[in-house]
Amino acid sequence: MKGSNLSARVKRVFRSLETDDIRADLILLKNGIEPHLDLSFFYLTGVESGLFEGSSLIAYPDGKTILYTSILEEESARKSGVRSVKTFRDEKEEVKLLKKEIGPTATIGINARELTYSDFLSLKKILRGRFINVSSAISKARMIKDQHEIAHLRRSAEIANRTFSELPSILNDSITESEAAAVLNSTMLRYGASSPAFETIVAFGPNSSEPHYSPKKRRLKKGDYALFDFGAKYMKYCSDISRTLVYGTAPKELRDIYQIVLQANVLGIEALKSGEMAKDVHNKVAKFIDSTRYRGRFIHATGHTIGLAVHDGGSLSSRSETKLENGMVFTVEPGIYVPGLGGVRIEDDVVVRGQKPEVLTNAPKELIEA
Repeated sequence: MKGSNLSARVKRVFRSLETDDIRADLILLKNGIEPHLDLSFFYLTGVESGLFEGSSLIAYPDGKTILYTSILEEESARKSGVRSVKTFRDEKEEVKLLKKEIGPTATIGINARELTYSDFLSLKKILRGRFINVSSAISKARMIKDQHEIAHLRRSAEIANRTFSELPSILNDSITESEAAAVLNSTMLRYGASSPAFETIVAFGPNSSEPHYSPKKRRLKKGDYALFDFGAKYMKYCSDISRTLVYGTAPKELRDIYQIVLQANVLGIEALKSGEMAKDVHNKVAKFIDSTRYRGRFIHATGHTIGLAVHDGGSLSSRSETKLENGMVFTVEPGIYVPGLGGVRIEDDVVVRGQKPEVLTNAPKELIEA
């Protein structure tokens, strides 16, 4: 990744700070130990492989960055767009490097939302500057994706699209939810994913009424809904797609529910326009579903931002105060869930592009009776 792109990201974060009337001499991102990794560290370094556990990044208002990493990750660090890479052999050596760069009177911005408490205490012990929380500015900056990020998101979505194309052929009377999830995961890897973006959801029949269901050993039966919610990770960027199929011939009620959710999905995508409020998009979708006999059966937000994280900081919900801007990428995922019967969710990844949103997930959405 080009250093100029990283510099632009850093400057965007500092502009967000100015908007919030916050001043910081520098931003210090301290990466933890997996699973406590700060994804903003990867956002501002552009590194596309490695964990960088215990590594640090210093960013300045002029866009300059310094990456401090162990020798373990040195090769990956030098492939990033960061121009200044400094290595250390142990924690004591890292401390010396940080103290040399950061003076005792500096105002230091930290990403408190992702920094562990133990790491914060360690930083306070070694650095004498004043610490301020800049999490909000980082989150706002990350919501606007640059072309490099959108290219990765597009590739991630393409992998999910291709994976879905193989789904109908694997459905049979003997397959279990967990077996189907395993097939999805291996197919995404075969098409170029580094890993699934999250724990793949496969839910058959009545189990599909649980939005965050974990696949188990239930076998597929004729007339069942088969709900699939999955995504690929590519160069650390995630896709997130949901499709609901019917195994065999769909009973009338299942067909009716499906058509309502499909209309809600299209309505949500069409409403995703620059200048609109995120909460208004959700309210339009929720109002439509509540106008049907399934009032109250849409039980979650219409969507969320997606990027380095599957849930990347923003949402399409009734509580969101976000105004949509070009370059934001949201999922649009309305659903109807009826306990004892099942659920339907149709989810797409969508880029805000003025008045005409760009849909990244183009897998078929018409009802498939496999």
